[in-house]
Amino acid sequence: EVQLVESGGGLVQPGGSLRLSCAAAGFAVSLYTMYWQREAPGKGLEWVQGIDRAGDTITYADSVKGRFTISRDNAGNTLYLQMDSLQPDDTAMYYCAAKIGEATYRGQGTQVTVSE
Repeated sequence: EVQLVESGGGLVQPGGSLRLSCAAAGFAVSLYTMYWQREAPGKGLEWVQGIDRAGDTITYADSVKGRFTISRDNAGNTLYLQMDSLQPDDTAMYYCAAKIGEATYRGQGTQVTVSE
């Protein structure tokens, strides 16, 4: 059974940093492109970044360039998102996702709130 469990969210002041984790089970993260997505209140689902099998980063959201870094620990079967210089517009529920065959799997999400 494919499982994705995100953690690491919280409340942070503008300019601060957070590191999100996504523990995967039921498949190997090294064998698939993995993604981070986010959904802000009143907005649709936004693709943030992906990391392919070769370890190359795919950035979908221009607003995170130079601030967010996606990475993967193959031994620990875990996906990460290092978020620096956080801004209020980064406030959202963050999800990790994996496309396996025709299906897209997503975790339950972790809330990130950027506020004074």
